[in-house]
Amino acid sequence: MKRMAFLTLAAALLATPLLAPAQSPGFPDRPVTLVVPFPPGGPTDAMARTLAAEMQPRLGGQPMIVDNRGGAGGNIGADIVARAKPDGYTLLFGTSGPLAINVSLYRKITYDPIKSFTPIIEVGELPNILIVNPKLPVHTVQELIAHEKAHSGQLSYSSSGNGASSHLAGVLFNDMAGTHFMHVPYKGTGPALNDLVAGHVDLSFTDVLTALPFVRSGQLRALGMATATRSHALPDLPTIAEQGLPGYDVSVFFGIVAPLGTPPDRIAALNKAFADALDSPKVKAMLASQGLERAPSNTPEQLEKFITEQVAKWKVVVKQSGAQLD
Repeated sequence: MKRMAFLTLAAALLATPLLAPAQSPGFPDRPVTLVVPFPPGGPTDAMARTLAAEMQPRLGGQPMIVDNRGGAGGNIGADIVARAKPDGYTLLFGTSGPLAINVSLYRKITYDPIKSFTPIIEVGELPNILIVNPKLPVHTVQELIAHEKAHSGQLSYSSSGNGASSHLAGVLFNDMAGTHFMHVPYKGTGPALNDLVAGHVDLSFTDVLTALPFVRSGQLRALGMATATRSHALPDLPTIAEQGLPGYDVSVFFGIVAPLGTPPDRIAALNKAFADALDSPKVKAMLASQGLERAPSNTPEQLEKFITEQVAKWKVVVKQSGAQLD
């Protein structure tokens, strides 16, 4: 009998995985904080709040609280999350800045976009668009390139600031097209577009959500989507890549990450909750109205791969731009 009992116990132990991951029963049992590394009111904040508002029923009744921690191009909020306890209760709603560009742009940065975080899910991308003042006698990307080469050094483009995607989009365009558009940085997208409408600058690369009202009113002319594929917001507008610059792709991406070391089962639970919310008709409609193009994959692995690729891509572009911030 003792031998039989021993054999039964041994069989049970062998049937139990020795390296089974630790589980987190009851997670979450309190509110989850989603840090937005920018001030309230912008497109990043709007998207984060749209998503967070739909998370409570998917988190066992626990609310998701949006915490705006703006400053230093997103670095302050990103650093807060990087140093937070890795328990799944503090997350970052990151963008291309803190998750890809800033590591090359800022001289002093206290986190690493690849090594400091565990990816959860890519939310999507906000396409950039190339727009010009209607007085500029061009209607296509190729006409713009030809016009610049006939007036080399005389055309300028506005951006929301040094190192912003709207700045680096012009750097990449100049490099690929052989043009020499002069960069004029502003303190925000609003002033940059106001001066473009007024004719003080000739063109800009900005997000489609902000540009669309100006394009529809005729105050600005759209020449091309600065993305790999066409936008649902302007499906008839060809991409810059289609118009002679293959491979040109500049979008602001949005991804949710947790501090490095967050337990895998909590990452899986959060990934499922976010994916379910993103697939709901209400969230789909609201994010689409905000100009968002959904990510091709919901997996943490895809976001990790994408961030790594983006860090490498923007390192080259930042170096070409010569921009450096403290």
